[in-house]
Amino acid sequence: MPDTSTTILPYATRPRPNWSAVVASQQAVLAILILVEISIFSFTGTNFFSRDNAFETLRQSLEVGLLAVALTPVIVTGGIDLSVGSLMGLTAVIFGKLWRDAHWPVWLAAAGALGVGLLAGLLNGVLITRLRIRPLIVTLGSFSLFRGLAEGVTRAVDNFTGFPESFTRLGQGYLFNVIPVQLIVLIVISIVFWAFLHRTTIGRALVAIGFAPDGARYAGIPVNRRILLVYVLSGFVSSLAAIVYVAHWGQAKADAGTGYELLAITAVVLGGTSIFGGRGSVAGSLLGWLAIAVLQQGLTLSDLPKELGGILTGVLLIAAIVVNQLLSSFTSRRRGAQ
Repeated sequence: MPDTSTTILPYATRPRPNWSAVVASQQAVLAILILVEISIFSFTGTNFFSRDNAFETLRQSLEVGLLAVALTPVIVTGGIDLSVGSLMGLTAVIFGKLWRDAHWPVWLAAAGALGVGLLAGLLNGVLITRLRIRPLIVTLGSFSLFRGLAEGVTRAVDNFTGFPESFTRLGQGYLFNVIPVQLIVLIVISIVFWAFLHRTTIGRALVAIGFAPDGARYAGIPVNRRILLVYVLSGFVSSLAAIVYVAHWGQAKADAGTGYELLAITAVVLGGTSIFGGRGSVAGSLLGWLAIAVLQQGLTLSDLPKELGGILTGVLLIAAIVVNQLLSSFTSRRRGAQ
């Protein structure tokens, strides 16, 4: 009897690998890699192995973690969203403009920015599902569109600062003087997305869509509505990441989130989510994000060139794809033999 916790494709008759085992194996390798990184940077980095640095490591790239969590169900369906970083820049400056120039209360302006994120995600989803344009093409276009709009709003020079302390506490404050407040935001979003993807029928439908979209349609799954939903959620979390970014750095500018989309996608793939769809894990994406965050912070504290982070991140991504392919092939052969 098929494992319905990971797939809802009773119509598929050919042997399929145990994707849960594949993802778990890749996550185990990734966890070992993180321990190796921590061991190395504890010797080479100044004050790396400390509680304060552990929280600071998470704080410095928390927005990337939010994007990675949001991109997991998108990539599980076989899609991609290259616009999340640009959308961060757009919603950040809209938030700043609503607060400073339109004189909206800061939390109402934040809500307005979240609404813009929802609409942006809806735009991507409609173009993909209604016009049947490939996600890569759609989100590559919106990547340029959102960044261009952000630069247009600010004329590429305006910078919104001076936010009230009640707001900046979201990105700079600590709970019990220990835990960064924005870390609580990531934990809540991660739990919600984990439950959504792994504990609901909609989440199982997303896996089915990524594995075989035509088969999912034959099984009665509303494919277009499910795909539209994940892009709307991606837009919402991207705008939430922008709000956290502004609270963290105390400024809203058009270049917010530059390059974050590639880091987030790398984190998702490192965590075992297939770039072709059909399998994925929120926990794995968080592990992938943690591996990148530790690498970047470790290089900084070890006084090594920042450019080395991009090189090593690329190496990690290629290695993850190779390991993923090897594990998938091994599991497929084993399942076929049985």
